[in-house]
Amino acid sequence: MQDIYQYIEQHREEYIARAQQLVRQSSVAAQGVGVQEASGIVMAMLASVGAQVERLETRGQPVVFGELNTGAARTLSIYNHYDVQPAEPLELWHHDPWGAEIADGKIFGRGIGDDKGDFVARVCAIDAIQHVRGQVGANLKFVVEGEEEIGSPNLEHFAREHQKRLKADACLWEGGGKNANEIPEIALGVKGIAYFQLSVQSANTDLHSALAAIIPNAAWRLTWALGTLKDQNERVRIKGFYDDVRRPSPSDHAALKKIKSSANRMKKLWGFKNYLLNLQGAPLQERLTFQPTCTICGIWGGYQGSGLKTVLPKEAFAKVDFRLVPDQDPAKVARLLRTHLDAHGFRDVKIELLGGEHPSRTPMDSPFAKVCVEAASDVWGVAPAVVPMVAGSGPMYPLGEKLGIPTVMPAGIGYAGMNIHAPNENVRVEDYIAGIKYFATIFERFGREP
Repeated sequence: MQDIYQYIEQHREEYIARAQQLVRQSSVAAQGVGVQEASGIVMAMLASVGAQVERLETRGQPVVFGELNTGAARTLSIYNHYDVQPAEPLELWHHDPWGAEIADGKIFGRGIGDDKGDFVARVCAIDAIQHVRGQVGANLKFVVEGEEEIGSPNLEHFAREHQKRLKADACLWEGGGKNANEIPEIALGVKGIAYFQLSVQSANTDLHSALAAIIPNAAWRLTWALGTLKDQNERVRIKGFYDDVRRPSPSDHAALKKIKSSANRMKKLWGFKNYLLNLQGAPLQERLTFQPTCTICGIWGGYQGSGLKTVLPKEAFAKVDFRLVPDQDPAKVARLLRTHLDAHGFRDVKIELLGGEHPSRTPMDSPFAKVCVEAASDVWGVAPAVVPMVAGSGPMYPLGEKLGIPTVMPAGIGYAGMNIHAPNENVRVEDYIAGIKYFATIFERFGREP
């Protein structure tokens, strides 16, 4: 691989410029801004390495499908997304979020870490292999969607519609990076999610708060309803919520024991004092990885301005997400939530399922996981941390587990301080270049596997 690594080093400025080009095109799915234009850049980048590229329409933003058929015996599916989170609040950025500026050895910009940088690094890895070896040793299929940051609402339908075209021997998921201990981290699954908006209306107009003695307050109704969902020991109180939770296997426990804890580093990085329930060590990591959650993501109603306004709110709203673990189902969680609220006297609380994704797992002994682990050792010279499942969510289930395709989230170009979804998102230049080498190594190793 040294000849390929040398080529990557020689062309690092060109490869950095490619990442900057895609980041400079805004593509915020939540706002419908720049998404079509970004898909065009993605298509051009895939075409530049010889892929047959199509823009496949969905009920929302299109999926870019690129296929590089080298006549190899094995096929690797590659998932990325070209949409990004909104950049707001803009005043907290130190650099233009769409400028892809380089400062202090880092590339700054919305989407550089999630997920445009990893996509471009993969294209650059193919480019380097082609210039040095002639062609990649495996067939490659790229699936690059434009709605991941709004919950991939159309990807499951897309996967059903194009099931035969998506057939592959393994799937390389959107990239990760190094953990807080600066160790490359590889994950074999993601949690699912069920995301709801809850709302209550108690009158047809806001009223004077003097009437609170006799007229219901929507904000209190919603607060009381939310208070029934979880107890102070962090256990979800919805009947049946834990019935389908799959117990961690012995190999899952063994994998967690091998991971060096970064708990203290994360506390310092994020500025909080203690973890919930004062957990530490293995119980902390096990809860993060294998337990579902219930989170109030936002709550509002009534007067929000400065100064005083004595008002009785006519309505109140909250957004709540549940992170799910195998074998929980977001549709079933929605039914359980409705039943729970009704049973506790809150039939007036409306619920709307805004998005749902199934959890997904690949077995710890997957041969493709071994390829990704060995490639990381080749590039970084250390054994990577392998986690059974990350705490976040994504549409891994319809493209991977449901199709019987083992799927791995590789180490990628990121690091703990990359600020994804936050102001000043960034990746370190050297991590980006190392990520290109890593993906090239995966492609080469996968092509050589029997």
